[in-house]
Amino acid sequence: MRYFLDTEFNGFGGELISLALVPEFGDQDFYVSLPLPDHIHPWVQQNVIPYLRFVPEGIDHQLSREEAADHIEAYLAHDPDPVIVADWPDDLGYFCHLLVKGPANMITLNGLRLEWVNAAGFSSAANSRTPHNALHDARALKDFCLGLTY
Repeated sequence: MRYFLDTEFNGFGGELISLALVPEFGDQDFYVSLPLPDHIHPWVQQNVIPYLRFVPEGIDHQLSREEAADHIEAYLAHDPDPVIVADWPDDLGYFCHLLVKGPANMITLNGLRLEWVNAAGFSSAANSRTPHNALHDARALKDFCLGLTY
């Protein structure tokens, strides 16, 4: 199954703040936020942090990096061929980096595929119900890729 990915991070090259996966079928969305860095980029402070908790209560997980990796492992464990879809290369990079828990220690999956889509004409900021929130942006990407809007 395809899972639509979005991340929020602390400015260009900064620490991962939140990550969401929205499945192509069903309503079992995945969302995790990580501990905030000591110094937050001003743009992120204004445009991302105020919306970090705008997700359904049941999936609002604030976890350490290692706990977040374990949570992804559990979330994708049932799928023999997950495909992670993103519209921005950094999203895929942050996702892959989170799969590594430490030196010689990564989560256990049977594999997965990454898909970077050309989303010309799509703007998560313009089409998300809550712009700069990873979950809502991932849902907007799903809608765009499935032709549900725009």
